Amino acid sequence: MRIAIPVETDQGLDAPRSGHFGHAAYFTIATVENGEVTAVESVKNVEHDECGCGGVIQHALDQNIDAIIATGMGMPPYSRFTAGGVAVYAERVTPIAGDVLKKFLAGEVEPMDPNAACRH
Repeated sequence: MRIAIPVETDQGLDAPRSGHFGHAAYFTIATVENGEVTAVESVKNVEHDECGCGGVIQHALDQNIDAIIATGMGMPPYSRFTAGGVAVYAERVTPIAGDVLKKFLAGEVEPMDPNAACRH
């Protein structure tokens, strides 16, 4: 399973999370097998102002992710991710990517409620 977390830096699991999915500078992508993290990579995001939200969504989808854990997102990205087979999770409290991943692996992160999607 490949899990993406929108983050501000290329520090992998030590990266601070981005508060806005579409404007995240990077994605920390963790590969998890049998409940264990087997690989971590930092992937530079495309520029939202140049590519728009659709470009950011497609870039994330191109990473062959199975899930994304964000602080939140709008309905268009939520819909495109779920239509593309990517599970969307929301976690708004934990500031560091690795700690979010630990919570996810412990079953402490819930799927995003589409009714909670940003409306902007």
